[in-house]
Amino acid sequence: MNIIIAKPKEEHAEAIADICSTGWKQTVDGKLSEEYQTKNSAFWYNLERVKNDIKQGSYSYVAIHHAKVIGVIGGDITKPHTGEVFMLYMDENYRYKGVGRQLLDALTKKQIEEGATEQWVSVQEDNDRGIPFYEARGFIYRKKKITMTETGEEQVSFRYVRKVEGGESLWK
Repeated sequence: MNIIIAKPKEEHAEAIADICSTGWKQTVDGKLSEEYQTKNSAFWYNLERVKNDIKQGSYSYVAIHHAKVIGVIGGDITKPHTGEVFMLYMDENYRYKGVGRQLLDALTKKQIEEGATEQWVSVQEDNDRGIPFYEARGFIYRKKKITMTETGEEQVSFRYVRKVEGGESLWK
């Protein structure tokens, strides 16, 4: 499969919004109320917000196959020597084909170039797609994080970390 990993453009906003909204809702399905899912998705993944976030660099890379956006990753340096993966979502039809790995590799390389020696990610509790993906790439569970939503629900995520050098985990 010929995949292009590229910086996102405003023309990708609609596909990014759809992929992120769908992916996020899948990770919290059965965990958080429909009310919260609707509010959160409308806040983060509305078209104008996504366009603005593209301009600000919140989305780091997109994966493109036959001119179609099929995946997206966002992350940044959050403190000296520390990179963070903010989000990684794939079009459901392109999961388990190595595209997520390519997106993570591109972000990791960029963060290493910017001085990162470790990389963190938060993964929703019981995320049967995300947890195995990150663990297979050398991320180690560090702690559970509980956040109260605006609807009074507990959102539980797991914090993972790995040491990075040259785009590879040092903790495998």
